[in-house]
Amino acid sequence: MPRVTIIAAADGSALGNPGPAGWGWYVDDACWAVGGWAHGTNNKAELTAVLDLLQQTAHLADDLLVYCDSTYVINSVTKWMAGWKRRGWKKGDGKAVLNVEIMQALDAAMVGRTVEFAWVKGHSGHELNEAADRLANGAAAAWKTGVAPSPGPGFAGSAVRHPDPPRPVEDEPDLFS
Repeated sequence: MPRVTIIAAADGSALGNPGPAGWGWYVDDACWAVGGWAHGTNNKAELTAVLDLLQQTAHLADDLLVYCDSTYVINSVTKWMAGWKRRGWKKGDGKAVLNVEIMQALDAAMVGRTVEFAWVKGHSGHELNEAADRLANGAAAAWKTGVAPSPGPGFAGSAVRHPDPPRPVEDEPDLFS
């Protein structure tokens, strides 16, 4: 059976950063997912959107193309992660990697996969990114009202294993989104 490429976009949102946070990924109107927390950061949401997409497609033999408007996410996975792992999940300055539980889960979710990341400018009319943005913002808005959003249809037969929901966070700079 020939391999196909699943094309998706992933995005995150935090109202207040930190504040009510939501994430979403989108393939099409029949295949998308959202989640979030009452309190989190934009970076955690951006990372978790990609993690959920990777986990929901793990049982498929297909390649994956992920559009992100977050250079933090793309650089974390494609450039920085190997060095962090070599240094025991420490950055070059010796400080701990932020969002390490999600980073480690992303690392595990990438094993044996063919995944390509492509940067897209946010709010530029890219159809998939705009849909993921709407989902992430909608999830954050739902959490702001204290209501968990409907998770969406996702991929049939998938299993997700996110790290524990974020604990209350210190002010984490959002320098890369």
